Amino acid sequence: MISVVNIKKVCIAVALIAYLPLNAAAWGQTGHRIVGQIADYYLTAKARKAVKQVLGNESMAIASNWPDFIKSDTTYNYLTSWHYVNIPGNLDQNGVFNFLETSKEPNVYNKIPEMIKILKDKQSTAEQQQMAMRLLIHMVGDVHQPMHTARKEDLGGNKVSVMWFGQRSNLHRVWDEDLIDRQQLSYTEYATAINHPSKEQFTKWSHDSLKETVYESYVACNKIYDKTKADDKLSYRYNFDFVGLMNEQLLKGGVRLAQIINDIYS
Repeated sequence: MISVVNIKKVCIAVALIAYLPLNAAAWGQTGHRIVGQIADYYLTAKARKAVKQVLGNESMAIASNWPDFIKSDTTYNYLTSWHYVNIPGNLDQNGVFNFLETSKEPNVYNKIPEMIKILKDKQSTAEQQQMAMRLLIHMVGDVHQPMHTARKEDLGGNKVSVMWFGQRSNLHRVWDEDLIDRQQLSYTEYATAINHPSKEQFTKWSHDSLKETVYESYVACNKIYDKTKADDKLSYRYNFDFVGLMNEQLLKGGVRLAQIINDIYS
């Protein structure tokens, strides 16, 4: 018979497992799933079949959270810096491009092409392809979160303490989770609500290079820094001012992720 003590231990373990991903997420679970859900909508038939072969019954939306879920496993500590790229403030486009080209530290910018290469390589094992697909889906989402192209000195806004509707938070968490969660939509509802790019937007976003995508997020990041200071009390006005930018970044992430995967399996 299972003892009460053992039941309590199991309950505590389950609670801890459920908590860890939420405490360590980027874009939050909802944000990453929105990007994955939108991307799935724009896959070609050939690409959708290939993704199914790689992920099995795991959808792109659900696969998007795997790189955050495994943060509790120290085996994957080497992936930590793959979620972002720290860029110094106040650089122009050429400055950002030069930084990206010369930066040697593993980061979201130089690791995305490696995942693409693995997925294109016919010699890659099924396990390698599954991991590469999960990471690719997640990292393309990350590179569209402006605070994942932010500054090293404040850990991408993690050291910028703010109040969010009366609760203590920080600038990074506001953009990872707080702003999205404020909209009170499931990831499927959210994806449906914002998945309306114009023809011109879709064409441009689909053809932007990864370098241009990073610079675009960096520009958005600088706007956020300009408008948000330490100890600011953020609430309705901040939501009003920035929800449009956030929604556009999520939508761009989905469109561009689909284009990358379509190109891989073209």
